[in-house]
Amino acid sequence: MRSIRALCRVPAGILVSVAATTALSQQAGPRYDPLRIESDSQQGATLELRVQDAGRSRDIPLKVFLPRDNSAPAPVIMFSHGLGGSREGNAWLGEHWSARGYVVVFLQHPGSDASVWEDVRPAQRMAALRHAANAENFALRVGDVSAVLDQLERWNAKVSGSPLAGRLDLARIGMSGHSFGAMTTEAVGGEVHAVPGREPRSLSDGRIRSALMMSPSLPRQGSPATAFGRVSIPWLLMTGTRDTSPIGNATAESRREVFPALPPGDKYELVLDGAEHSAFGDRPLPGDSMPRNPNHHRVILAISTAFWDWTLKGRPEAGAWLKGSGPASVLATSDQWQAK
Repeated sequence: MRSIRALCRVPAGILVSVAATTALSQQAGPRYDPLRIESDSQQGATLELRVQDAGRSRDIPLKVFLPRDNSAPAPVIMFSHGLGGSREGNAWLGEHWSARGYVVVFLQHPGSDASVWEDVRPAQRMAALRHAANAENFALRVGDVSAVLDQLERWNAKVSGSPLAGRLDLARIGMSGHSFGAMTTEAVGGEVHAVPGREPRSLSDGRIRSALMMSPSLPRQGSPATAFGRVSIPWLLMTGTRDTSPIGNATAESRREVFPALPPGDKYELVLDGAEHSAFGDRPLPGDSMPRNPNHHRVILAISTAFWDWTLKGRPEAGAWLKGSGPASVLATSDQWQAK
């Protein structure tokens, strides 16, 4: 087994090395593989839908990846794109997660999506993106998540006539996102927001059972301890040693300050060596300085799938893989992994 810089916490809260928890992973047996796709559970149909939120005059495009097996309702994973993205991005995640038995819903957020830059001259695109990274669009994104969940409940009703009728297990919902989408996920997944002159407030949606943030961010106001110290659901953070962004003040170092502020209990952090901001997306971004590492996507798929299998499906073998030596089987020696 390759060695990695990694720490895990046992339930008593004692730090131990990954090597010391190998026995826990072995209890699951050698067969659990979060990258394996069974022939009878491959990806099914892909749908393009829209949510009309009349109360906010919002039209929210969705792309939904369905598992092929429709014998029982499937857990749902939502994904929020980064600034300037769309529902079309990160299909590699939707394809894999749906093939593993999840309904995967990609949201598109008007006002901070690809429309911000598509019809803008190249020299003005960065300014347009910076302008769109504002508090108003952040609040609209948070509202989009709850609006989509409300609509999924309506579509899931067997009398709705929707292709999603009866397909969704809405007692098991995961939320995920990259960059601005990670900020969105933090907000609906348990972060407490500091408000000048007022009590801190939460924007959480209680229907979300676990959350995955790719390129997480510190709160814009207040301390990390105040923002993240009361998170009660499982969180998985993913970042890279070169994960900076030309918009906003996030640095590779500041992204690492989120994990220490989280309370113990199914909290995890992955740091990919050499990974830039684009490592979590489909393609390189302007300003990238290093070639993309093909193992990064493999690691992201493996660890995220084990996280969903454990926190949404409750599969003990996935939890054993995640908390034991499983991550070491996919990580490079210079990658970092820790759990508490």
